Amino acid sequence: MKSSLEIFDLETGACSVVLTTDRLIEAPNWAPSGDHLVVNGDGRLFRVPLSRPELQEIDTGFADRCNNDHGLSPDGGTLVISHHVEDGSCIFTLPAEGGEPTRITEKTPSYWHGWSPDGRTLAYCAKRDGTFAIHTIPVGGGEETRLTDEEGHADGPDYTPEGDWIWFNSTRGGTMQLWRMRPDGSEQEQMTDDERINWFPHPRPTGPEVLYVSYEGGTEGHPRDHEVELRLLDPRDGTIRTLEPVFGGQGTINVPCWEPGGRRFAFVRYARP
Repeated sequence: MKSSLEIFDLETGACSVVLTTDRLIEAPNWAPSGDHLVVNGDGRLFRVPLSRPELQEIDTGFADRCNNDHGLSPDGGTLVISHHVEDGSCIFTLPAEGGEPTRITEKTPSYWHGWSPDGRTLAYCAKRDGTFAIHTIPVGGGEETRLTDEEGHADGPDYTPEGDWIWFNSTRGGTMQLWRMRPDGSEQEQMTDDERINWFPHPRPTGPEVLYVSYEGGTEGHPRDHEVELRLLDPRDGTIRTLEPVFGGQGTINVPCWEPGGRRFAFVRYARP
């Protein structure tokens, strides 16, 4: 599996390659410092310095089954990971430079996706009572709060830069489309309604646009090795721009991937068989 870690520039519309590797890497997360990316691969996490790109393994202690749901805190000091324990994925935090993880969610499976701008709350999708729904929990752990109760699969929560909305994707309308709601779960509204299958919305740090990955109609789940499109939605008027066709899907932009300045974002493209 050849992976190409790339950056898309909104001003120029051009892609640049950060690095390529023969291993499977996924889900780039841009550090708040702006100088490196974080990706996962083979159950581990890696730092990729932009000045001299290479995969530098991050010490995650016992957590050697990390999936592609990970990210850095708004201040850059803490790394959140989703690591598979005996009965499913569980959310942990650890120092950004590496160290022993601290368990945050007691229930499984839980998959992290968003960090509130004030750094106090984690948003994630979790399967409870047979249904994947959106939940939040204090960053230090405690009682989780379920925000979505409707039938269907809800996934991929990510906060707007002001923290006034959580964007997510849901099948409650029949197919996977983009939605948003207030941080307390109120005012839930559908934001896309087309023939595509839309996943993983990421609000732009400088607003108001939202980046997401779009599959062809009829696609089940969010598989890898598909022809997808990276799209940008303007919620003010519903305008959608197709930015880049990509061979990818799962692993391309699963987690927040914008640079702090909001001009560029990182993504992973895979080699066609």
